[in-house]
Amino acid sequence: MEPAVEEDAEMRGGPDPEMAATMGFSGFGKKARTFDLEAMFEQTRRTAVERSRKVLEAREREKEERAEKDLGSSCTDSSASASDARGTGTTSTQSGKVWSESENSSDEELTGPSKQSLTSVHGPVEDSDDEDDDFIGPPLPPGFKDSDDDYDDDTEEEDNNPVKKIPDSHEITLQHGTKAVSALGLDPSGARLITGGYDYDVKFWDFAGMDASLQAFRSLQPCECHQIRSLQYSSTGDVILVVSGNSQAKVLDRDGFPVMECIKGDQYIVDMTNTKGHTAMLNSGCWHPKIKEEFLTCSNDGTVRTWDINNEKKHKTVFKPRSSQGKRVIPTSCTYSRDGKLIAAGCQDGSIQIWDRNMTVHTKFHCRQAHAPGTDTSCLTFSYDGIVLASRGGDNTLKLWDIRQLKKPLNSAEGLPSFFPMTDCCFSPDDKILVTGTSVKRGGGSGKLCFFYRETLQKLCEIEVTDASVVRSLWHPKLNQIMVGTGNGLAKVYYDPVKSQRGAKLCVVKTKRKERPAETLTQDYIITPHALPMFREPRQRSTRKQLEKDRLDPVKSHKPEPPVAGPGRGGRVGTHGGTLSSYIVKNIALDKTDDSNPREAILRHAKEAEENPYWISPAYAKTQPKAVFAEVEPEDDETDKPEWKKRKI
Repeated sequence: MEPAVEEDAEMRGGPDPEMAATMGFSGFGKKARTFDLEAMFEQTRRTAVERSRKVLEAREREKEERAEKDLGSSCTDSSASASDARGTGTTSTQSGKVWSESENSSDEELTGPSKQSLTSVHGPVEDSDDEDDDFIGPPLPPGFKDSDDDYDDDTEEEDNNPVKKIPDSHEITLQHGTKAVSALGLDPSGARLITGGYDYDVKFWDFAGMDASLQAFRSLQPCECHQIRSLQYSSTGDVILVVSGNSQAKVLDRDGFPVMECIKGDQYIVDMTNTKGHTAMLNSGCWHPKIKEEFLTCSNDGTVRTWDINNEKKHKTVFKPRSSQGKRVIPTSCTYSRDGKLIAAGCQDGSIQIWDRNMTVHTKFHCRQAHAPGTDTSCLTFSYDGIVLASRGGDNTLKLWDIRQLKKPLNSAEGLPSFFPMTDCCFSPDDKILVTGTSVKRGGGSGKLCFFYRETLQKLCEIEVTDASVVRSLWHPKLNQIMVGTGNGLAKVYYDPVKSQRGAKLCVVKTKRKERPAETLTQDYIITPHALPMFREPRQRSTRKQLEKDRLDPVKSHKPEPPVAGPGRGGRVGTHGGTLSSYIVKNIALDKTDDSNPREAILRHAKEAEENPYWISPAYAKTQPKAVFAEVEPEDDETDKPEWKKRKI
């Protein structure tokens, strides 16, 4: 049995002509080639080490050759100086001979370069070579400064002067509409911008896809006839929170398609904790900075609610702001802290209330007199370090608070008018500058974007944006660009070509696409390729070609006839009789009274009807009796009648 097995194995190992003919290739049955990856990696590593060693040896050899050349040149210089010294010593005096001998003896002892040159050759020669490599060419002028030194000087100047950090050298303008831009949102990567306004529209702008014409690639109305109050991308940038004037917040995906809509609560329940959602108009909303499925909303029903994007049937938690008397107050703005552990709300009674995210009953920090009572605190935002809270009040102030001591503000800036309930403020990426906008009445000047130093709230500078209010402002940390929404429907982007990244820089360099001539069809039509020829519609032409064809048609290109002057001709009524009023005026004086006797008018046709009956007489020819008409009596002379019996004409 064993020899037979060996023979089978040998037969399998060799090529089988019958199998090759059946399978179509002759290599069938051979053993596949194997590769040892570890051995290949080891061989590659050894080759790389060998090459790097050769490169290092070549560099060391070049350095030694340079050192030898420098040493030889210094030796020749020293020998030449020694021979000159001997020649001058023979012609000098005795004292000169003694000096020259001592000098020669010293030269003989110190043959070659000096100690300093030797140390420079054997010691820091590498540094000198590096310096020579860096500075190739003629010597530098005395007033020259290296670019690195200039950069260091610029950075020092920027640190000393924060105004130079503001990217405001260039700007682009995006036309959202004609009404106020009340919401701005930029995704975390800075690729897309969304704008919303009082015209109910939400527009999407793609910086990488736009050209110099600066047109939005999508526009929609997610909340029908409700003003957009807040827009924000989530921390991952895949969904968008839309807060409008109704009681239900919406979540859209990146392309504007709906993902979820919050449920509306029961407005007949007194305790807002027992309702599943908001029952009144929303004021603000934002995403959780760490948890991508959670977001926050506040409403005129006096509650602040958190939601989960996966559960649209009910909120997660409810926070109820209360006044000092324990009464319900309306929150006008809300936000998360940078770490997402705190929830802050600004209320209509002027208070700022902060809760722990996991403790819904009692506030962790609160300030009752943060702003003037009865005004809308339009914005709350935390600094990047999470310690300072900035509040933009409806009392025309901007205040900074330390959340650990909310009794008194750190600093306050006044004289900043705000006419919109969503005027906001934001921190710069380096957390040293605070930005907000001001409002103006129509024809009352220009809206400004104001920059304040965070430590003292001292105004650094201001930018006149446009002749309308500045509503929204956003300073993106990655792009280092400032987005501004105005009251006249504009969204402006401020940037610096050197300090800013991507964003508006991508679209301004693209030229406008050439507009092709209008190729729109004259009317919509349905293409029916399989219809019969008798039902087949004629091929549609473009507007331009259709106009050229109509111009060649004598009927369609016939000149319209001018209005008729005079009484009229050719069956056309003149202008004086073309209207009903003119016709009535023309014929009102005509007397068409018929004074003839109606009996005589009928009997006038009696003879003709008797001779040639046509209508009624033939049907009753056999049954109808002969008609007998009364004889006409002569009219009496009315001269003898009294005046009141005479017939009046």
